[in-house]
Amino acid sequence: MPLLRHAQLRYLSLLLGLWLGVFLLTRSVLLAAHWTDAAGGAGSLLQIYAVGLVYDLAYLAFAALPLALYLLACPTRIWHRRWHRLALQLLLGLSLYAMLFTALAEWLFWDEFGVRFNFIAVDYLVYSDEVLANIRESYPVFVLLTLLALLTLLAMTALQPLLRRALAEPSLGRRGRATALASLLAAALGAGLLVGQDFPRGSGGNAYQRELASNGPFQFFAAFRNNELDYPQFYATLPEQAVGNDLRAEVGEPNARFIGSDPLDIRRVIDNPGAARPLNIVLVTVESLSAKYLGSFGDTRGLTPNLDALRRQSLFFTDFYATGTRTDRGLEAITLSVPPTPGRSIVKRIGRESGFASLGQQLASKGYDSVFLYGGRGYFDNMSAFFSGNGYRVVDQSSADEADIHFKNAWGMADEDLYRLALHEADADHAAGKPFLLQLMTTSNHRPYSYPDGRIDIPSGEGREGAVKYTDYAIGEFLAQARGKPWFANTLFVFVADHTAGSAGSQDLPVANYHIPLFIYAPGLIEPREFTGVASQIDLAPTLLGLLNMDYVSTFFGRNLLRADAAPGRALIGNYQHLGLFDGQDLAILSPRQGVRRHDDARGASRESSAAADDPLVRRDIAYYQGASYDYQHALLSWQPTQAPADRLSQR
Repeated sequence: MPLLRHAQLRYLSLLLGLWLGVFLLTRSVLLAAHWTDAAGGAGSLLQIYAVGLVYDLAYLAFAALPLALYLLACPTRIWHRRWHRLALQLLLGLSLYAMLFTALAEWLFWDEFGVRFNFIAVDYLVYSDEVLANIRESYPVFVLLTLLALLTLLAMTALQPLLRRALAEPSLGRRGRATALASLLAAALGAGLLVGQDFPRGSGGNAYQRELASNGPFQFFAAFRNNELDYPQFYATLPEQAVGNDLRAEVGEPNARFIGSDPLDIRRVIDNPGAARPLNIVLVTVESLSAKYLGSFGDTRGLTPNLDALRRQSLFFTDFYATGTRTDRGLEAITLSVPPTPGRSIVKRIGRESGFASLGQQLASKGYDSVFLYGGRGYFDNMSAFFSGNGYRVVDQSSADEADIHFKNAWGMADEDLYRLALHEADADHAAGKPFLLQLMTTSNHRPYSYPDGRIDIPSGEGREGAVKYTDYAIGEFLAQARGKPWFANTLFVFVADHTAGSAGSQDLPVANYHIPLFIYAPGLIEPREFTGVASQIDLAPTLLGLLNMDYVSTFFGRNLLRADAAPGRALIGNYQHLGLFDGQDLAILSPRQGVRRHDDARGASRESSAAADDPLVRRDIAYYQGASYDYQHALLSWQPTQAPADRLSQR
């Protein structure tokens, strides 16, 4: 092309060519690392690289605009100055370093999450203190940065002849500059109109292939822009009356009476006959505790001796699932009993995260001290604002006495320190004669996997195995100490994971990768047994209030699993885009752009097929997610104490 004979465009082409080369190398390295999962023949490989090129060019069409505008606007008298050419060389070197740094960051992010940059990467920028500390403790950061600098110097040395020739070319005239600028603006406009988070890579099929075909920086900015998705705009819908009927059939129980006039309003009075039981609750949400780590589920490494013993002493749920892939999703489901609506979780919707009829708010209205205890700093993931705005008192690392913290890392205090803090809170409430809900969120089972020395036989910081074993050790020590407390005999101890250690797979929603354990331990109060029905985190709050035999006005989408007349189980699972309902056998998935499909035999062969909204399983899926989105937007999940039934704790 004649235009490329000019200095400005030769320089720009050299820089963009390097970016394309780094993108190609990144895609190829990630593909090689997951060859077994992602490879599917020559056609699949061609599609990965072809679609990937579209995303790469779409990203560069936007990213190149600021530099292109400067190059095309730069006066000729400045362009040929020596200092200016040195500045352009420096800019190329810094850009090359940024390219290599981005490639390394993508590799590390993929290694942990199995996907390109997404909402998680956006959050990592927001919570930079914890994330940077975690990275420093997990990786040889300075060594890696130094290696990147050396690679940049070597590359710049090799590129010097090309760079000198590019800068020596004649400068563009006015007409050439106008033509080049119009072309670049047209390319950016076309990319903005035609390329999105899921187009052209599509949905369904092999998730690894779709992720490899994408572009990390493109997905990062797309996630930053689209951190909430409007359900009716992006997803399959049904008429509101039909959704309301289906949803009430899903959440209704014989002891429930609906009180809302809106067809999609699920507010209902739960009437449990008989005396209420003001039992204490210690609800421990354990970081990343996948079911697959438990020896009682077949793991042979001996990582969970205390939990394996606890299973035999508890009401244990064998087919229980996390609703999402992040801590905030687990806390949202456990606390509010809502499905994972698309986009950002309610926990992190700043300014709209409070005022809900949460588990803590329900119990606080009955005289409980509802406390959220977090091993880290509560501002992370907006947890302090969420819990304090929904009926809880918040205790975290920043409010704890430093003398009580014997070990901490980037994410917070060690689990055993958090458990000691919980024991102190329970002792204080018992002494004051108040029943309590202590809802804990642990941090130790998280990269950099560090914990106090001498606790277990795996050295600190060596990987997930040690973190899981330490997590199990701390739970064992906590229960041993709690058994000696005067409030122990009147307390339900609940242990559940926030999510699994890794949810990525070759499918959008691999059901097995959402499987987590749930223990309810209360000697003398609950007979040990195994509950084998399918359930998920949204069922925990109504089940606990059922164990207390409490009357309340419910906005929960979950069910009391322990009723003899309970409906057949189902689990709501999702990620930031795809929304699923699993009935124990098959899985329905709703995706953006009104995508609807199902996976038959979802835990086995998982045969994917397209589906329509009138498919019974899909219809149930739509009812939950369309209903949850509607109820959130119309404030139908709000706490309304004036509608609370009479408090039988004070009557009896």
